[in-house]
Amino acid sequence: MTELKFLPKTGRPKIIEREPAAITFCTVGGLLRLEFVRPGAVRVRYTHRSAFNDTPSLAVIASAPVDADSSLYTVQEEEDQIVVVTERIRLRIDRERGRLTWCDAKGNVLLREAGREIQEVDVEVSVFEEDTKITHSQSVDGARARATDIRKRVDRKAYQTRLHFDFAGDEAIYGFGSHEEGILNYRGQNQHLYQQNFKAVVPMMVSTKGYGILNDTYGLSTFYDDAQGSYWWTDVDDEMDTIFIVGPEFDQIVATYRELTGTAPLLPRWAYGYCQSKERYKTQQELLDIVKGYRDRRLPLDCIILDWHSWVGELWGQKSFDPERFPDPTAMCEQIHAMDAKLMISIWPIMRNEGENQIEMRAARGLLGNDATYDAMSASARGLYWKQAYEGLFKYGIDGWWCDCTEPFEADWEGSFKPDPWQRLLINVGEAKDYLDPEYVNAYSLMHSQGIYEGQRRDVPEKRVVNLTRSAYHGQQRYGTITWSGDTSANWDVLKAQIAAGLNFSVTGCPYWTSDIGGFFTVDFEEGWFLMGQYPDGVDDLGYREIYVRWFQYGAMLPMFRSHGTNTPREIWRFGEPGDVWYDTLVSFSQLRYRLMPYLYSLAGRITHRHDTMLRLLAFDFRDDPSVFDIDDQFMCGPSLMVCPVTKPMYHGPHSTPLEGVAATRSVYLPAGTAWYDFWTGERYEGGQTITADAPLERMPIYVPAGTILPMGPVIEHTGEGVGKPIELRVYPGADAAFDLYHDAGDGYDYEDGAFDWTALRWNDASGQCTIGPTSPAPASPREQAFHVTRVGPGRGVGVVSSPNPGPAVGYSTHQADPHTVHPA
Repeated sequence: MTELKFLPKTGRPKIIEREPAAITFCTVGGLLRLEFVRPGAVRVRYTHRSAFNDTPSLAVIASAPVDADSSLYTVQEEEDQIVVVTERIRLRIDRERGRLTWCDAKGNVLLREAGREIQEVDVEVSVFEEDTKITHSQSVDGARARATDIRKRVDRKAYQTRLHFDFAGDEAIYGFGSHEEGILNYRGQNQHLYQQNFKAVVPMMVSTKGYGILNDTYGLSTFYDDAQGSYWWTDVDDEMDTIFIVGPEFDQIVATYRELTGTAPLLPRWAYGYCQSKERYKTQQELLDIVKGYRDRRLPLDCIILDWHSWVGELWGQKSFDPERFPDPTAMCEQIHAMDAKLMISIWPIMRNEGENQIEMRAARGLLGNDATYDAMSASARGLYWKQAYEGLFKYGIDGWWCDCTEPFEADWEGSFKPDPWQRLLINVGEAKDYLDPEYVNAYSLMHSQGIYEGQRRDVPEKRVVNLTRSAYHGQQRYGTITWSGDTSANWDVLKAQIAAGLNFSVTGCPYWTSDIGGFFTVDFEEGWFLMGQYPDGVDDLGYREIYVRWFQYGAMLPMFRSHGTNTPREIWRFGEPGDVWYDTLVSFSQLRYRLMPYLYSLAGRITHRHDTMLRLLAFDFRDDPSVFDIDDQFMCGPSLMVCPVTKPMYHGPHSTPLEGVAATRSVYLPAGTAWYDFWTGERYEGGQTITADAPLERMPIYVPAGTILPMGPVIEHTGEGVGKPIELRVYPGADAAFDLYHDAGDGYDYEDGAFDWTALRWNDASGQCTIGPTSPAPASPREQAFHVTRVGPGRGVGVVSSPNPGPAVGYSTHQADPHTVHPA
């Protein structure tokens, strides 16, 4: 494309092209194009060239309607501005400078943009010769290969961009993915968006003013709202390309994001159960023994995870089993399945030491310039990578993937001194740019996930894809991924920071996030700045047992419930025996997770069928209460449970040191607009106040809003056991309530063809009646479901165990034509 010569450097914006779903302006110095991709979303593109880029987006898969019979917008040309009006948006374009002011349909200002800047830059790519030297290294973060003496050449011209904002003083900004600092509200903050062990990037921000902005960029970018100004800078783009989304509710913003970038498919039911992992189980027999240990103790478990080094010797990244340690993978999987558990396995994009996979990938020209990392940006390399993973591992009966190190060029995990943020940016992005096009350094995980998902959907369609991956990018949710927050350390500051990291990740529209329960590292060594654990004695340290229990309580309310780490064992029985408070509390919260499975799996159905969000910062549901905007240690698990993790020690410090004078309580804010019930006692509180909540080790404060129906199943040992068993419906009075209970086969993709149903649960507070059914859509095969309906109050319908006086039993058939109404106890 050639440079645009005829655009004025000064002058008034002028409409030069109108289409039914788009409008193009000539503005000061560039072309501005608005594409009306959804009623509440406008794609805004800006360039200094004579035409817009025609390269398809990697993430945005929906476009503006092309067959619209009539215009999706109207234009009002006024003396000082041009006003573009859609069903839900009024956009004012300043005549003098072409700046945009976004308003809702009533004209209320949502965001004033303070300018757009793009500056041309050279895009340099690496040139690798046949004699390029490769050096190999091994770190705590895995194998690395690095080319030396890399020659660079200018490949093309592109732009650096800046989109400036004039934020309102009272708005909060969330999003940008999962980051380590523990920032919740980004007002007055900045964040570098690149992939690294502790960073999982999603270039999406959401405001309490009721809008979101998706930046469709794939290179390094940085958000600033500090002394540098308020703007979003990108490093390499063919043009400025953003999508403005109006809600005003966060659920509406997320739904539009997923309409544009792809629906998050359902994970199999087992993926919402407890997953046991550590670094690492070394043999087939050890895996079987751990699963048997859970079953013998009647402890809940759905998945055992096999971390790195399933391969032979030093053949890092080889996707096959070591026959000495895993002599019969088929029998191993069959025995795990016979114990009603599943197996997830770790695979890496990096290969070394001339394994068969590396040799085959090299011959297919599928390796990047370090001769070790496969080229996930190449469709043919992705296809070969899947073939190797299937033939070497999955065909034996593996159930899920752990795609580790999906930011394969992370390069700062060394030394005892932590580099400054700007230094880490240069180190990591510089390393990535040596092997990837600078415009796409953030997209590796997205494309890697695409290859796994498409391969498994094609070859093993009866199993839903589960891909636990350390990096993310926008659009990745459509590939069955769960992102975790990296190799964290066991200390209380890290635990607290995890809460904000997960909330900012999920508000971007990517629904599945988790954290290593207990922190990955428990030790603190001077030679590794990233080793920040405080408990070298591991499970023998009462201080570690305390932080582990608190992390476990928090993890039980995350989309994926998974323990993982190194330095010390992680199985529940390592923390004591029955009767010990540590052990009993872990068992209690395991049982709570499984009792909540009817609720949690319904939330999963809402994610897929209704674009809902499970892990919710408080502004999702209480945006009208500004007091919640900066609360970074409370969140909603779905619409019904406000979770308040404990993030400070109360009993022991490191080395089992007793703590004196620490109250076993924490401060909890109860958002305004509803009354709240203590989940453990049934006591009712009015909203809009801060209370001191009891928080002994056995209990993490949880509150339920009035006007809730909470479905809870029985205590079970795996998710398959609970299907069809009686469900307790806990009714929290004080307002009308509604909840739809989701059901499908639990695996496979028949739900995409309509093989699912919702059972409508309704509570009329005035009449004190709970109504059940009918289902929608009507299921092909009838099923019987028993319910016990309990009206919650002090001492009734509380805690983990079933109510001592359950409400009346209700038998219900999914083919029942009329609803069944009951007055609960």
